[in-house]
Amino acid sequence: MQHDDVIWDIIGNKQFCSYKVKTKSQNFCRNEYNVTGLCNRSSCPLANSQYATIREEKGQCFLYMKVIERAAFPAKMWEKVKLSKNYEKALEQIDENLIYWPRFIRHKCKQRFTKITQYLIRMRKLVLKRQRKLVPLSRKVEQREKRKEEKALIAAQLDNAIEKELLERLKQGTYGDIYNFPVHAFDRALEQQDEESEVESESEEEEEDEDVGKREFVEEEVEESDLSDFEDMNKLKTSSDEEEQDESWSDEEEEEEEEETSKASVSKGKSPASSSATRKKRAYVEIEYEQEMEMEPSSKSRATL
Repeated sequence: MQHDDVIWDIIGNKQFCSYKVKTKSQNFCRNEYNVTGLCNRSSCPLANSQYATIREEKGQCFLYMKVIERAAFPAKMWEKVKLSKNYEKALEQIDENLIYWPRFIRHKCKQRFTKITQYLIRMRKLVLKRQRKLVPLSRKVEQREKRKEEKALIAAQLDNAIEKELLERLKQGTYGDIYNFPVHAFDRALEQQDEESEVESESEEEEEDEDVGKREFVEEEVEESDLSDFEDMNKLKTSSDEEEQDESWSDEEEEEEEEETSKASVSKGKSPASSSATRKKRAYVEIEYEQEMEMEPSSKSRATL
């Protein structure tokens, strides 16, 4: 027959127990059926014939109970009860199954079930939360990848330079229709030019919008037709002045001719020497006219009296 005190005296503080872990402060128990995890008389699952605990298997909690009536059957020693996932209902199940058990066992089972429920909730949150995954990389692999990246970058720059040069030659018509070039690259270059032109037009529109509302003082604009009218008027005035001057000069010449004829009639009886003398007394007058016209050289006219 099983005797709890004898078992505790054997595996207790006096002798060796394979589940015992000694520390400076206290002793711990590694038995999976221990309800508190401490090595003492009330918590030891081996030294108590009537015992209960809570265990978790794949996210599900179970209540394990042991009674002295099944001590002779080790395969059926523990009774397993599945607890509800609802916390309140699970506590009610613990109270129903442990209704006549010691208060210490009932309280420790509820406390253990609470702790297990809390760490299950934390596990679910961590699974749903995004976490960083650390992947170890060797130094050789890193160097190899770095060299590959450098070579790929150099090849990409060379390809871009070749593509630009071929597109420029194609635009200039260097090759003509001899070779068949890929149309995609040419179309892509045309699209880039269209985008650049659109950006320039948008910038010009923005500049025009910035000038809206700006005040400036500007002189009055004169049309070319008005200027031509003014020039024609000036020409007409100059021509009319010239005609008037010519008429005045022609009248003066006629008067001088009349005076000469009258003098000649008076001096018919005189000698030719006197007539020549009178003619010598006449003064020689030289008159110059200057007229300035736009885009024309100045003209001079001479008249002798």
